[in-house]
Amino acid sequence: MSRSIVLLGATGTIGRATHAALIADGHRVLSPVRAATDIPNSVVTPLTADALSALMLTNKCDAVVSCLASRTGTPAEANAIDRDLNNTALTAALNAGVTSFVLLSAICVQKPKLAFQHAKLSFEAKLRAAPITWSIVRPTAYFKSLSGQRERLLAGKPFLVFGNGTLTACKPIGNTDLATYLARCLTTPAMQNRVLPVGGPGPAITPRQQGEMLCAALGIEPRFKRVPIALMTAIIGVLTVLGLASKRLRVKAELARIGRYYATESMLVWDESRQRYDPEMTPEFGTQTLADHYKDLANAPPLDDRGAHAVF
Repeated sequence: MSRSIVLLGATGTIGRATHAALIADGHRVLSPVRAATDIPNSVVTPLTADALSALMLTNKCDAVVSCLASRTGTPAEANAIDRDLNNTALTAALNAGVTSFVLLSAICVQKPKLAFQHAKLSFEAKLRAAPITWSIVRPTAYFKSLSGQRERLLAGKPFLVFGNGTLTACKPIGNTDLATYLARCLTTPAMQNRVLPVGGPGPAITPRQQGEMLCAALGIEPRFKRVPIALMTAIIGVLTVLGLASKRLRVKAELARIGRYYATESMLVWDESRQRYDPEMTPEFGTQTLADHYKDLANAPPLDDRGAHAVF
């Protein structure tokens, strides 16, 4: 069925792909934004509960899809975006009689140690308790986040890995596949009122394998440089102490903690009973593989600014 959808976060990478997927499914999509953009049917409006409620009522909206996410993951930004702005959108949806809400979350909230993870979980809990049909999608790694070393390799430098490059693994999912998955939540009852971890086509890939894939796509002999986890921990310790007197350094310490988390935790489903990440328990969806993406990158122009998505 064609529906009227409010899409939040439409200017982001996944948001743009989701906009295209919803349109392809025949839905009418409205995208509230803070400033003018090239996205069709975007509406420049204050992102307040009253303004969003009015937008949803006027356009008789059936559902909200939220691809909102803080760019840095720092506490202030995570609380403002991942928690508070999503809360505002949910309040608006309930006030406007919207019946469905699809949330793009993240698989890393399974083992929350960071401010942005707790912010996401705070809103997840509120959404699950609300009188609305909901879907919470927790994807694994994005291709964009695993593509930042192309320019480094082309400059003749080795591929950086933490530890020996096999400490973690993931099943990364492509933008189009994830967008299709989000859109299906609107029309598939089995995907509703559920928390949905999802990855791309397997098998699970370690950072060292990612480096080998990227080097192969670029026609470069693989070379690796190891970064000790202990070095990251030491840097975090120094920044934490210095951050007591400097807000800027407190932010840097949090960013370093985020980097260490991704360097030491796999983006796979966590098996609580066995206390380990399990690739077999991690659902797969879509057709595009990371190797496919790296092949596309080989002749692509320089990468866009990944901002907070950059690990290295």
